[in-house]
Amino acid sequence: MVDITNKISTLRVAKAQATVSVSKQETIDAIINKEVPKGDVFASSKTTGLLGVKKTAELLPDCHPMPIEYCGIDFEINDLDITITVKVKTIYKTGVEVEAMHGASIVALNVYDMLKPIDKGIEINNIKLLSKRGGKSSFTDDEGNGFTACVVVCSDSISAGSKEDKAGKAIIEKLKTCNVEIANYQIIPDEKSEIKSIVEGNLSADLIIFTGGTGLSERDNTPEALERLIERKIPGIEEAIRNYGQNRTPYSMLSRSVAGTIGDTLVLALPGSTNGARESMDAIFPAVLHVFKVLKGHRHN
Repeated sequence: MVDITNKISTLRVAKAQATVSVSKQETIDAIINKEVPKGDVFASSKTTGLLGVKKTAELLPDCHPMPIEYCGIDFEINDLDITITVKVKTIYKTGVEVEAMHGASIVALNVYDMLKPIDKGIEINNIKLLSKRGGKSSFTDDEGNGFTACVVVCSDSISAGSKEDKAGKAIIEKLKTCNVEIANYQIIPDEKSEIKSIVEGNLSADLIIFTGGTGLSERDNTPEALERLIERKIPGIEEAIRNYGQNRTPYSMLSRSVAGTIGDTLVLALPGSTNGARESMDAIFPAVLHVFKVLKGHRHN
């Protein structure tokens, strides 16, 4: 089973379809008039489909158990074809396309089972996914194509050479997966004057990302240094980072991550621990890149 613990929960929607073809008009008439010996075909098949959607993870070992928050099943008769459409919604970390397709398959099988005593020529055709949305694929904004970033490690020990930087490299790794170009990578002591100098010298970059100095020790100066420079804070980014982290460690609430803009440059201050930096990036990227469209006057979809 794929590890999805690093993903965030978003609204996931999928629609699937299956077609059952009968061989004679008498079969269609029996369905419409509810004269099928085994009962009401559509009512029974809808119930079966709802159960099938909910039990997908019990039958397919790589599917994750999840809450099914909506399932709609519709039928349409066209000549001798019965088109089944299943729509599934959830708010979760992974999509529901398999659940929707499983539901459509189970409905089609139940229709087949109920009609086979009166029609030996039934066929199930075209089980397929019609659409899906939600998750990373719906919020990429073409990701970071054309964007540049400056990554700054604020650490007295790393700048002195007594420790190796891992947090900054984790940030760079995530940026590369989002197609963001690394314009600058620096390691500095956690001094307000140096932080100010770095910001002023890199405002040509789209992003300036600091890691380190967001805790509560006497030498954690990054938030104070940046708050004097940031023109417009973005509290939602800060909340998203801490909320994501809090689901993974109870100490995330102690982090003082900062987010805001200086002109058209997005400035972020993330935790200095490797896990903290990596999880913060997972929490907001690539969706946070939408900020650049907003800065240019685009509306949210």
